[in-house]
Order: sequence, then C-alpha cells, then structure tokens
Amino acid sequence: LREKQSRSAKTSFIIIDAQSVKNTDTAKHHGYDGGKRISGIKRHLAVDINGLPQAIHITTANVSDRDGASAMLALNCEHLQQVKSVLVDDGYTGDNFAATVQSNLKATVQVAKRNELHKFEVLPQRWIIERSFSWLDK
Repeated sequence: LREKQSRSAKTSFIIIDAQSVKNTDTAKHHGYDGGKRISGIKRHLAVDINGLPQAIHITTANVSDRDGASAMLALNCEHLQQVKSVLVDDGYTGDNFAATVQSNLKATVQVAKRNELHKFEVLPQRWIIERSFSWLDK
C-alpha cells in the first residue's frame, strides 16, 4: 500500500499510543490501570501515516504508557530503523522517554498537547491511531 502511494516501504514517521482494555476473563496476566479504572491489559501501538501497524506490544494494564512504548520500541527497533519522527500525546512527556526514543531509533519526539488548545479540536494526525484502535476492536 505504501509503495502504491509513492512512499518508501518502511516509514519514517510513526504515531504511538496505548489503550487499556478489559480482558480479565481471557488474559492469564492482567493489571489495573488506575487512570482509566480498568482491570485488564494494555495495547501499545505504533502506526504509520496510513494507520497501518508498525509495532505492537501487549502488557498488563498497570504498565505506564511510557514504559510500554519504550519496551515496544526496543523490541522493534530493527524494523523501525528508518523512523525519524515520533508523534505522541502528552502522556509521553518527559526527557526519559525522548532519550529512549533517541537511543533506540535516533528519532525525535513530537508531543501533541491538549492543554495548548483552548477548545475541542481533533489533534493533528492523532486521529489516525485512534482509528487504528477502532479497527482492532472491530
């Protein structure tokens, strides 16, 4: 699909997010995400500009978004070696996460912060990963 769009087969831009999901009846290991008040698992996902998965990592729900994403990048750094830019939401702020991305991928981190917006708006390119999570649910 990427090549049909005159793009490189491997992406240089990814969007990362995580989603806590109730899954205690089928998951052998599960945790509690206090922020979302969900007991289950957490899906950490990296997608390209088309919303196509580039990396995925499943953890218990109590693992932070930053820690799960860092583990996902470490496990998939060979596949993601052409990535130059990573877009995340404000749940990934912090020098430690940016340093992890820099050491694993040699990429920069862009944080799309909601509090900089004074009214409800769809965050640029963030809707792409939300659509990908919707595809997973369907």
